[in-house]
Amino acid sequence: MDGKEIEEILKRMAEKIEREFNRENLVLVGIKRRGAILADRINKLLPKQIPVGYLDITFYRDDFSKIGAHPVVGTTEILFDIDNKKIILIDDVLYTGRTVRAALDALIDLGRPEFVKLFVLIDRGNRELPISPDFAGKRIDIRKDEMVELKLKEIDGRDEVIIVKKWTGKEKTS
Repeated sequence: MDGKEIEEILKRMAEKIEREFNRENLVLVGIKRRGAILADRINKLLPKQIPVGYLDITFYRDDFSKIGAHPVVGTTEILFDIDNKKIILIDDVLYTGRTVRAALDALIDLGRPEFVKLFVLIDRGNRELPISPDFAGKRIDIRKDEMVELKLKEIDGRDEVIIVKKWTGKEKTS
């Protein structure tokens, strides 16, 4: 996908939010890093902006003890009470469901929302947990030895989605 297709999907996400949700107590929460950027972009596409928060899930990951001695830990920036809020949780790529599970745990530690709906840019399937998006911009069927990489101009200097072969460490190099 190129930047134009990504922008079209974000417009569809914003239109769905505008059409299907009452604005009262509605907030966007983006999972850091790329989900947070997508949440900001979607909010800018809404006719009237709503509160946006950013969720860091590092300590909620089920593989936290395996990610090394010095994990990169960000900060959760949700500057509003989430009790009784209608949360649109935004992530970039949905794969196993483990990131979303961690995000739900983190949100519940912050309060009790009225509901949480999941919006993702890409759904690549092969779930390990019973989690599915309420909105997926694009569904991509790829093999388990492949990965979806989302590049965003705010981090990577360009907008695109590419499929790459996973690095296992067993590949031969020349």
